[in-house]
Order: sequence, then structure tokens, then C-alpha cells
Amino acid sequence: MATVLLVAGAVLAGIAALIHVLIFVLESITWSVPRTWRRFGVTSQADAEVIRPMAFNQGFYNLFLAIGALVGIVLLATPVAQAGFAVTAFATASMLAAALVLVLSSPRLGRAAATQGAAPLVALILLVASVLVPAG
Repeated sequence: MATVLLVAGAVLAGIAALIHVLIFVLESITWSVPRTWRRFGVTSQADAEVIRPMAFNQGFYNLFLAIGALVGIVLLATPVAQAGFAVTAFATASMLAAALVLVLSSPRLGRAAATQGAAPLVALILLVASVLVPAG
């Protein structure tokens, strides 16, 4: 049972990583496309240009969280699986914390926070459960 929970947690962490890579693409690569900045609630090209450096930087934060989760997942399948567990748990906890900060700072962005935080939340629950459930 513990192995099933660990694998399920890793799969959800992978999904969370993919979501954060998508956020990176939106914030750091396609920000200049009106459809992208409108998705983030920006209403004018002028405002989008002002916000662009911050969005670019924030996109890289999302990319680094995704890389952390992916490195952790890879490490789970190696002799240093405990390190993989720690890295994956840290990355998903950071993703979840960022989603909480988003919704607490701007409740109107609850849907975005849920998109950003649901997979990391479930991943983290499954990862923790995998160490709490007795093996065998």
C-alpha cells in the first residue's frame, strides 16, 4: 500500500510540475500575446508591458519549482530515494504555499490558485501517507 501511495504521489507531483511549466511558458515566453496577459487579468498592453519584468521573473520561479519536483521524482527511483522524497515533498509544499499566498492575497484569483495548488496538495497528502502507512 505504501508503494502505491508513493507512486500516486509521484504521478501527481509530475502533473503539478507540468502545470508549473505551463505557467512558466505563459509568464516568461508568451506574455506579450494579448490572450496570455488577459488570462492574468491584465486589461491593457501598457499595463502588460509594465508587469512584463515581474511576470518573466515569476515564470522562472514556477519553472524552478517544476524542476525540483521532477528531480525529486527521478531520485525516488534511485538508491537515494529518501532524498527524492524530501525534494519532491519540498517542491510540492512550495507550490501549495504559493497557491495559498495567491488566494489569500487576492481572493478573486481563487480559481487560478486552485489550478496551481490542487495537484501539489494531493501529491503532498499521498507522499506523506506513503510514509505513515505500514509497509506490507
